[in-house]
Amino acid sequence: MKPDRPNPDDLLALAEQEARQSQRGHFKIFFGAAPGVGKTYAMLRAARRQLDSGVDVVAGVVETHGRKETEDLLEGIPLLPRRDVLHHSITIGEFDLDAALARKPALLLVDELAHTNAPGSRHVKRWQDVFELIDAGIDVYATLNVQHLDSLNDLVAQVTGVIVRETLPDSVLDQADEIELVDLPVDELRRRMEEGKVYFAGRAQTAMENFFRPGNLIALRELALRRTADRVDAQMRSYRRAHAIQSTWPVADRVMVSIGPSPFSAKLIRTTKRLADRLDAKWIVAYVETPQQAGASPEVRRRVSSALRLAQQLGAETVTLTGDDVVTSLLQYARSRNVSKIIAGKSATPRWWRLWRESLLDKLIAGSGDIQVLAISGEPETIGIPQPGAAEGRTENWRDYAVAGAVVAACSLVSLALRGMLSPVNLAMFYLLGVLVVAMRFNRRVAFTASVLSVAAFDLFCVPPYFAFAVSDYEYLLTFVAMLAVANIVSTLAIRIRLQAVHAAGREARTQALYRLTTELSGATEAVAAARTATAVTQEELGVGIALYFPDESGKIAFGDPAETGVAVGEAGVAQWVLDHGRNAGFGTETLPGAAALYLPLKGAKDTLGVMAVADGKDSLVLHPEQLRLLELFASQTALSIERIKATTAAREAQLRVETEQMRSGLLSAVSHDLRTPLAAITGAASSLISQRRQMSQETQMELLESIELEAERLSRLVANLLEMTRLESGALEVKREWHPLEEIVGAALTRLDRQLQDRRVATDIPENLPLVPVDDVLLEQVFLNILENSIRYSPAGSRIGISARAGDQGVSIDFTDSGPGFEAGQEARVWEKFYRGPGVAVRGAGLGLAICRAIVLAHGGTIGAKNRSEGGAVIHIWLPLVGTPPEAPHSD
Repeated sequence: MKPDRPNPDDLLALAEQEARQSQRGHFKIFFGAAPGVGKTYAMLRAARRQLDSGVDVVAGVVETHGRKETEDLLEGIPLLPRRDVLHHSITIGEFDLDAALARKPALLLVDELAHTNAPGSRHVKRWQDVFELIDAGIDVYATLNVQHLDSLNDLVAQVTGVIVRETLPDSVLDQADEIELVDLPVDELRRRMEEGKVYFAGRAQTAMENFFRPGNLIALRELALRRTADRVDAQMRSYRRAHAIQSTWPVADRVMVSIGPSPFSAKLIRTTKRLADRLDAKWIVAYVETPQQAGASPEVRRRVSSALRLAQQLGAETVTLTGDDVVTSLLQYARSRNVSKIIAGKSATPRWWRLWRESLLDKLIAGSGDIQVLAISGEPETIGIPQPGAAEGRTENWRDYAVAGAVVAACSLVSLALRGMLSPVNLAMFYLLGVLVVAMRFNRRVAFTASVLSVAAFDLFCVPPYFAFAVSDYEYLLTFVAMLAVANIVSTLAIRIRLQAVHAAGREARTQALYRLTTELSGATEAVAAARTATAVTQEELGVGIALYFPDESGKIAFGDPAETGVAVGEAGVAQWVLDHGRNAGFGTETLPGAAALYLPLKGAKDTLGVMAVADGKDSLVLHPEQLRLLELFASQTALSIERIKATTAAREAQLRVETEQMRSGLLSAVSHDLRTPLAAITGAASSLISQRRQMSQETQMELLESIELEAERLSRLVANLLEMTRLESGALEVKREWHPLEEIVGAALTRLDRQLQDRRVATDIPENLPLVPVDDVLLEQVFLNILENSIRYSPAGSRIGISARAGDQGVSIDFTDSGPGFEAGQEARVWEKFYRGPGVAVRGAGLGLAICRAIVLAHGGTIGAKNRSEGGAVIHIWLPLVGTPPEAPHSD
């Protein structure tokens, strides 16, 4: 792919973004530093221009705050009527989202984007209303102050001393199609305050002495300018990436320094830090790991890790790049980040070496284009004159050369055996094959030695005169040169491929390790299980001892048995420091380096949850930068997983508390009414009998006594239902199955409800040959009582209530029908929920009866369902299984 061609993934992302934007409305935010800078005024002026050009503009919600110039601009723009919401006996005029969607103007004006809607609104926040409008294809102009951004909330509180309660996510600002910064100098804003153009006179003076102090306004103005600049910078980088623009646009300085394993790297980092501070620029420290450096020595790893840690402590952004060529990787990354200056070390290498081999600095300057390259002088270093053996992850010894000589000797024996059958040019192929074998196993120097030996052996054994370094035909001299060049090229390519394969395998192993950790952590449902999983996976993948420590309720790290990980109990102070400060400490760091282990914080999204201790049980712990980065990723993933589990647990507990509170409220609401009604009837009848029994006839007294009995029975059934539900919820329900005739259980239930059924027509259809059913007759009678009582409540007087039963192959079906209003469409499944009562019908009851029925039927292994009848009314269907063998009927003599 040519470097000036756009990346296909970027083009696809751009096409998808444009497709989404074509279906959505245009979202523009008028962004300001504080109230009174003129955001609403600027929004209305822009809306006026749109209105004059024929655009359908409607003001959804605009707060003029009594400012005349703002009210004058609003005049003539159609206003959307507000929706009145009653909250705590106060009527609040809120933005009417449904009216806006129904009106669907081309452009809608929405002031105060961070506003919190009144309770009962569709969305909690106004910005959520705006997103629904945009999704509906409506363009929206909105206003927003910088102090309402969620990420700046703590900073604004620290600067101004005022905690802003109404905030919105930064992603709202990021998703805006256009941002217009409305800026006003601090003195001008305070002058407007004094003139009463922002707040009324009394309130203005108080505001100027508190939130609107000059220092606060300057800080807020800087935050607004920086946030807008960040947005513009992000847009610029997105544009450059989408259009494959490789050249740097130095609109703002960004400095990058390249480091290596040299001791001179610390000087480079500190120099770059000073330069970045003078330029007020962001700075990046980059280390490029090539395939040749994949197996670097522990000392090299230690130097690189130390340099990267120093850069992080000084506030740099550190990055470890991978690639075949250092310069190419650096320049590609620099252009992707719009770096304006690259700092590199000027190695004090001899001039003759630079004539032979181009230095890193020379290559950077040659390929930098419009990026400035600054050279810092230093001492001779390993990056200037690389050591081939060490760079390729292996140092040679005499055995390597002996193996290379043996391979050349083997090739010579094969050539001697075939010399009479093959020409010298063909015999040279055996030597090239030998060089390739050596290159696949050893480093460049050994491979070069094998190349030289192969040419010499080819001349000695394959070219006449044999066994002499003289040649009979001078054309063979060209053959020797070509053979040596080809051998070196082949060995170089073979070594490069081998090292690339090793490097790729290492990267794949790291990716697989991270994938394995993420996968296993995703299945953890408890924090302890997640910690054990992370410990086991990290130890297996990295081969070091791992221990995770978490604070107790007082916030102190509690150490366990040190024998498992080799972490000394005396280092609890190091772990506590890491927990308190959220930074690495211990062995190999600049903080408490005398510790035996390395301690990493387990950082969640909000807090540091614990500490990961890393030790290998040896005298030294050496980690490559990629290993340290992988460890930090493991720690981060572990922390996020534990935080997710805790959040899920907290949400589940909160939901349980909500459900419990709803149940308690529903129970109190239902039971208080249903207890109070029969008690009031009993109390009234009893007091009448006591005070007026002599004036009452015998018949009236009997009616009052029957009323007392009826209400007492109703009260008894309500208490029985509550107790039954308590047994069901606690799991204490015990089903005592015995074989019973179904008609006897139905008859017992009808007898108990005989008085309530006097004004209903009850029809039963139970065959005489219906088999016995294995049930708990007391519980099943309770089911029938609850269903019949429900039918009585919801059916009119004089209507029919039907009970029918049929036997099947494996069970018995029972249907209860009535002529009431039936169930609300789509709510048939909800009738079995606790405290659910049908809407629209004023009936008494706690809403527990059918829930109890369902629990009892399920405890019998049966099923229960509800539906509406086509001819009107409802039907409840019960199916009970026939399990076991019924007893034989006794024979009559």
